[in-house]
Amino acid sequence: MKINLNSDMGEGFGPYRLCDDEAMMKLVSSANIACGFHGGDPDTMARMVRLAKQNGVGIGAHPGLPDRAGFGRREFPYQPDELRQQMLYQLGALTAIARSEGADVEHFSFHAAMGNMVNRDPALADMMMNAIFAVDPKLVIFVTADSEIERAAKRAGLKTLALFLADRAYDAKGSLVARGLPGALIKDEASVRARVRRFLNEGTVEAIDGTIISMPARSILVHSDTPGSLELTGIVRSEILAANATLASASELAS
Repeated sequence: MKINLNSDMGEGFGPYRLCDDEAMMKLVSSANIACGFHGGDPDTMARMVRLAKQNGVGIGAHPGLPDRAGFGRREFPYQPDELRQQMLYQLGALTAIARSEGADVEHFSFHAAMGNMVNRDPALADMMMNAIFAVDPKLVIFVTADSEIERAAKRAGLKTLALFLADRAYDAKGSLVARGLPGALIKDEASVRARVRRFLNEGTVEAIDGTIISMPARSILVHSDTPGSLELTGIVRSEILAANATLASASELAS
């Protein structure tokens, strides 16, 4: 069995960092690199690309809304075409930096509020996915299974890879529990190990109310801004290896 392990990375800016990116890059098989709006900056993006290349890690664009203060988690009333241009601006920036380093952007993953806005609107999702296809039809789109983004990516002719979020709670419908609610963030070792084992062995996850739900994913995400994210990623990686699974790139597993 092959599993992708990824993290949202490079989300600091200037001298400020959310986690030890150098250490994290040695644990994951794909890095979702912030593109300068909710986090990141040109120097940070270049550093992340170089680290990914040195460690054989897949490079992904992780665009968000232009809201550093809210870390891209607050929604704003942008028009669809405005949102499209914001996304393309960020994807283009990382693509240029990666190519200048002799590397390619392999995958794409929306950040927080931008992804939520796109996922609620089938027409907006189609607009975004068609724009991505026009830039690079080989990009793999990280998605939630059975989501509007997944369906739009398929309609556009893009490959997708479904995510399981190891550090976030799900409700009985398979949606993420809103940040700020009790139990939304999962960061203790025992819980993370149990969740990852269940996912790897059974393809399911226990929802916050105790319901067992299907989780048809091939990639595990740990957010770098989760407290103790480096340790959590190490725990997830150890469970993957203990299950006799191997780490794989997004392009290996996408369909």
